[in-house]
Amino acid sequence: MKLVIDNQLVTLSDLRAAWHDGVSVTLGNDARYRIAEANEFIDEVVAHGDTVYGVNTGFGQMAQVRISNDELAHLQENLVRSHAVGVGEDLDDEIVRLVMLMKVVALSAGFSGVRIELVEALCALINHEIYPRIPSRGSVGASGDLAPLAHMAGALIGVGEVRVQGNLVPAPIALKAAGLEPVRLAPKEGLALLNGTQVSTALALGAVFRTENVLSAALMAGAMSSDAVQGSDTPFDKRIQSVRGHGGQIAVAGVLRELMHGSDIRASHLECDRVQDPYSIRCQPQVVGACLDVVRHVCSVLQTEANAVTDNPLVFVESQAVLSGGNFHAEPVALAADYLALAIAEIGALSERRIALLIDSHLSGLPPFLVAEGGLNSGFMMAQVTAAALASENKGHAHPASVDSLPTSANQEDHVSMSTYAARRLHTMLDNVADIVAIELLAAAQGIDFHHPQTSSPPIEDVMKALREISPPYTEDRSLSSDIRRVAATIDDGNYCRYAESVLPSMCT
Repeated sequence: MKLVIDNQLVTLSDLRAAWHDGVSVTLGNDARYRIAEANEFIDEVVAHGDTVYGVNTGFGQMAQVRISNDELAHLQENLVRSHAVGVGEDLDDEIVRLVMLMKVVALSAGFSGVRIELVEALCALINHEIYPRIPSRGSVGASGDLAPLAHMAGALIGVGEVRVQGNLVPAPIALKAAGLEPVRLAPKEGLALLNGTQVSTALALGAVFRTENVLSAALMAGAMSSDAVQGSDTPFDKRIQSVRGHGGQIAVAGVLRELMHGSDIRASHLECDRVQDPYSIRCQPQVVGACLDVVRHVCSVLQTEANAVTDNPLVFVESQAVLSGGNFHAEPVALAADYLALAIAEIGALSERRIALLIDSHLSGLPPFLVAEGGLNSGFMMAQVTAAALASENKGHAHPASVDSLPTSANQEDHVSMSTYAARRLHTMLDNVADIVAIELLAAAQGIDFHHPQTSSPPIEDVMKALREISPPYTEDRSLSSDIRRVAATIDDGNYCRYAESVLPSMCT
């Protein structure tokens, strides 16, 4: 995707495309004008000798220390070097790409006082697919994502390592190979690069896009399970949804109706004497619909944050002012991530309950544990145990991170958001839910197989065919571990989004 950063907002679909497929970035004329105008004002401030935090002072509790003009570049580079103290596994290139893109967007708004050359250098890294090696741990999401963004900034000045085509390379070597030069930072530029919520926001955006993937697969799995247990589609009737009025519920019920429409299995038991199905079947619109509403809310928050200016201090050229505030505090991202964690956990919890239903012959009407010759074969018995373990693990991960604050920087930063962890842990939860839903897809496909020669709906039969290409019917005991991994990979690749595309926020913008 080619993206021109100028006057328009970056949309969710832009961000999803950049995350999934990559992006090339250029600056529009208006963006270049805004950047230059703010930078000229910073140059005037320095020339005039005014004291401005982070431009010619120390940082944090050392803000009272005045720095001489001949040390201002050294000050900015020292900031980058000293703050690059991240630890833990590296962020994926897809997340790093979003981080850099959103930093370009923020700096291009014209409130940061940096030079055009700096923003163009960051664009060049993106366009050459040079991704700074950013450790994932070490940010509390308060004065911006300082440590991880310092690792990003380090690549610009030729410090640290970068990843090129999946290989770690010293930053100076990668820059030289691409025909690029390390940047010599000017006043305020190190601080502008380090202050900001871009890492927390990128992690949360990646998580919300993955949530769309698993939610879509969970809707398909839920429709398949409903057919496998000969459940009723009456609870998905739009009249029921309309009298409650929640948008997510209405949308999910509509998707479920479409997925089940035309099923011979459903037609075969229209006159059966079952009155009601268990809640994991009957209440899918209410539960998954509420989760969809959470996703929509979180998407709204994150789109705003993706277009936000979150460094400090900020330059206001029209009023000739440099103001120090707190836009770097990532509380909006932390709260959104915590909210999303609840939805992720619930998607997995409901899927696990349907797996338990499928293997229970008393409730499902299917062979015990979905296998012929039960007793000799254990079937899906342990697959449900795995799903239960993962769903239970997610309960712990769903505990809110934003309520935990430890003061930092000698109590100057006395309240922090923990947004980076709040967003990062979502990916562990999503790994778990992808596996849970993969198990349900396999179990539901097995249940539907027992109804042959009756067939399900066209969309479900399409999925059945795809599943059987990577996982044959379960006729006798075998390990399902590799089958689960293969199906989970198709979920994480977004293969099921096309069945729910009309309700997914990043695909409707």
